[in-house]
Amino acid sequence: MNDSRSLILRGARIAEDQFGHLRLDDIWRLAKSKPSKLPKHWRTTVLAKALIGELQKKVTTNDIKQNAPMVPVIYSKVGRGNDGTFAHPVLAAAYAGYLSAKLEIEVREVWLRYRKGDATLADEILQRATAEENKWAGARALARGERISYTGVLKKHGVEGKGYMRCTEAVYVNLLGGKSFELRNRRGLAPKVNLRDNLDVAELSYVMAAEALSSERIIEENRQGNEACEEASGISASAIRRAIEEDRRNRQRPLV
Repeated sequence: MNDSRSLILRGARIAEDQFGHLRLDDIWRLAKSKPSKLPKHWRTTVLAKALIGELQKKVTTNDIKQNAPMVPVIYSKVGRGNDGTFAHPVLAAAYAGYLSAKLEIEVREVWLRYRKGDATLADEILQRATAEENKWAGARALARGERISYTGVLKKHGVEGKGYMRCTEAVYVNLLGGKSFELRNRRGLAPKVNLRDNLDVAELSYVMAAEALSSERIIEENRQGNEACEEASGISASAIRRAIEEDRRNRQRPLV
């Protein structure tokens, strides 16, 4: 890679390889994200796999038509000064959005638009993805929105420090049957991988409902502090789980 090729964003250098791919590790550092959101974890998520697969088909088809060398849309390399995960600009924008919506906009504007790329390509790719993949992406986005609302309620009701984690674990334990580390172990996930990026559509919906109900309970009962909000979250998550289990039992009963 020629180190002189790079994109400057927020005053920091985002390395570019000879194919025009961007180094995702630089974007991760720029966003100051947690290790659980490193490129190697992101590329295993449902949405990332869908984008990578469909974009690779499109790029490969174009390369064949133009009799050009076929290059993977994302790859990792090891080498002094040149190591990291490099990805097509469309994937780089998607990864930036995974870290921060604001950062995604900046990457799109500075890179895709400035260099005359197609800023709508990621959306077009998802339109060609399967119904299941689109459904998951929608559920994940809705769940993320509810999560922000839930943590906002916790903050307003005096939750501090590890209280956020305790409230979240109360939801997981009473709804999904285990703490986050236990759920990761059962699914064969790495210790710091974002659990919600690996839940299915139904599970995301259940968690979203549990957090919404928890928010209502905390507000209506004016719960204050870590312990009170943790208890409220556990009660609400248990209520959602009972409703799910009751519905499943009803469906197993023979019709009269």
